[in-house]
Amino acid sequence: MKVRGYRRMRGFTLLEMLVVLVIIGLIASLVGPRLFSRVDSSKVQVAETQTRLLRGAIETYRLEVGRLPTAEEGLAVLSTAPADDRSRARWRGPYLDEKVPADPWGNPYQYAIPGRDGMPFAIYSFGADGKAGGEGNDADVGFLPQGQ
Repeated sequence: MKVRGYRRMRGFTLLEMLVVLVIIGLIASLVGPRLFSRVDSSKVQVAETQTRLLRGAIETYRLEVGRLPTAEEGLAVLSTAPADDRSRARWRGPYLDEKVPADPWGNPYQYAIPGRDGMPFAIYSFGADGKAGGEGNDADVGFLPQGQ
């Protein structure tokens, strides 16, 4: 009877593992910045989409109640009835499925009267920096108020 020899199992050496890790690191350093810039631009697109959604909800509120929310009421009237009795009687909300969302950077959306370019109201985000103005990802996004 012939006894078969078994093969000796060979694993990776430490040097081979380090070479693979260096190659993966180089690839990540080349691709990573491109992916992160896409994340920032996608946040701007999300903010633009959400401001359109909020604008539609405000327009629906205006059609049913007969007026725009005041600056003091802000966006809260989209999910809770206004305080004055006349508006409360006509309110058919909530006008959003959930509470008013935060912008993609975690800040609240801004509401102001009047808007720019003949718009009766403004709904916007301050952008990535959370401050008025700015450029690039820090620029204000949405339907801006007069003077901005």
